[in-house]
Amino acid sequence: MWLYFFPVLAYLLGSISSAVLIARAMGLADPREVGSKNPGATNILRYGSKTAAVLTLAGDLLKGVIPVLIARMFTDDAVIIALTGVGAFMGHVLPVFFNFRGGKGVATSLGAWLAINPAVGLLLLVTWLAMAFLFRYSSLAALTAAVTAPLYVAWLSPGLPYLGAMLLMSGILIFRHRSNIRNLVTGAENKIGAK
Repeated sequence: MWLYFFPVLAYLLGSISSAVLIARAMGLADPREVGSKNPGATNILRYGSKTAAVLTLAGDLLKGVIPVLIARMFTDDAVIIALTGVGAFMGHVLPVFFNFRGGKGVATSLGAWLAINPAVGLLLLVTWLAMAFLFRYSSLAALTAAVTAPLYVAWLSPGLPYLGAMLLMSGILIFRHRSNIRNLVTGAENKIGAK
């Protein structure tokens, strides 16, 4: 039963907001109060700097990678590993240390899947990069990855625990992007790098 502490620890690690801490360290405004008000790398890039955005992205990725890798050192139980990935993701989305005002979870979910199944993680990364390169919308790239993600998991990491985890993450990611979806439909969405 002690293995179920891994998802809890993953949630606590995920609750550490890379964007907020890096913004404070670099003298930038709180990302929850400016721009899109999303504490993520894309928003930091828009109003901050490339360095701050890269550091935020790295921090958010590692929040997904580290707890899953630690869990995998102790168990090969798919339920524990899947729940650990979900825990890290939920920590980013609803961080207990930051009044539950979190980000959308794109980078943290990618980090979790790179650790759960590198093939799935790489496909998600390629999907995001391809869409971002073609259309220059971070939100559209994330939404496309979220929609295709369950298919990648069903193909490369079959099993109810992993598929259930991905369906949950994808559903929350899409829900968290609902304002972006409206902006994409109306043509008001900002492109990557736009200030």
